[in-house]
Formats: sequence, C-alpha cells, structure tokens
Amino acid sequence: MLGKAYFTKQASILLQFAKSTSDKELSAKLVSKAADLKAQGDPLPEMDHSLRAPDVDPDNETGAT
Repeated sequence: MLGKAYFTKQASILLQFAKSTSDKELSAKLVSKAADLKAQGDPLPEMDHSLRAPDVDPDNETGAT
C-alpha cells in the first residue's frame, strides 16, 4: 500500500509543474490532480465515538423507545 509520503511527494511535483506552465487549462488540471493525490494520502477520519442520545434504545432496531 502506498503511504502518505508518496502521495504528498507526487502532489508536490504536480504543483511545481502547474506553477511552471503558462497553459492555464493544464495548470488547473494539474492542481486538481494534486488535490486528489493529497486526499488519497490523508488518513480517513476515525469512527465517531461520541455518546448516543439518551433516548436511543440499542436493543430496539426501529430507534423508538
């Protein structure tokens, strides 16, 4: 599996290319792809471990109390 460092490096390279080109359309596509790569390298958000509402009965699948 590829790590965060790989995606960050690839995104950085694409941003360098985007800055160096005079073609605005190409630059926009490179920036977009760099954002996609950065998102792939970012860790997924952890599960929500917040407390459940007091009126939720976990034994009742309908959620009604």
